[in-house]
Amino acid sequence: MDVHNVEMVMSAVSPSQYPEDGRPEFALVGRSNVGKSSLTNTLINRKNFARTSSQPGKTQTLNFYSVEDELYFVDVPGYGYAKVSKKKREEFGQMIETYISTRKQLRGVISLVDARHKPSEEDVMMYQWLDYYNIPILLVATKADKIARGKLNQSESIIKKAVGFDPANSDFCFFSSVTKSGKDTVWNWIEERM
Repeated sequence: MDVHNVEMVMSAVSPSQYPEDGRPEFALVGRSNVGKSSLTNTLINRKNFARTSSQPGKTQTLNFYSVEDELYFVDVPGYGYAKVSKKKREEFGQMIETYISTRKQLRGVISLVDARHKPSEEDVMMYQWLDYYNIPILLVATKADKIARGKLNQSESIIKKAVGFDPANSDFCFFSSVTKSGKDTVWNWIEERM
């Protein structure tokens, strides 16, 4: 998709605040600092539209971005950041679960993991939870430019094995915000589900 028109439409914490126009929605989930903002900015051809924060865990609401008046990207609070209180984490968990398990407009979830490391316990839990709800998943391994070409297959194998990758319901790609590799793959996956 050639993107010229993007706007942040709303932040929501409960279903009564979600958009009501019925457009397809694609959620982005991942640990704080995994590169969600960088992926979003690359997909929409912007430098700093989705702000990267020096303070991980800053996103505390579901943020709906309207893309070309055709679909929404939904930025979900990053997980795995220790400075957020346990109570706050539980609230995030309930907010995210309500959205992901009940939202009819949700066509798929882009789940980000860091290509350089074995997925964390939270990454595995998130993936398996999405798979349990039978939501189409695109598992995106970010920061792929930091891995030697010859090691990509090994990295993919480690990631898929760790999460219990289900090819019936999931797709996988590497992504780099530096080289933009993976951008077209992500867009193709989105467009197939609109």
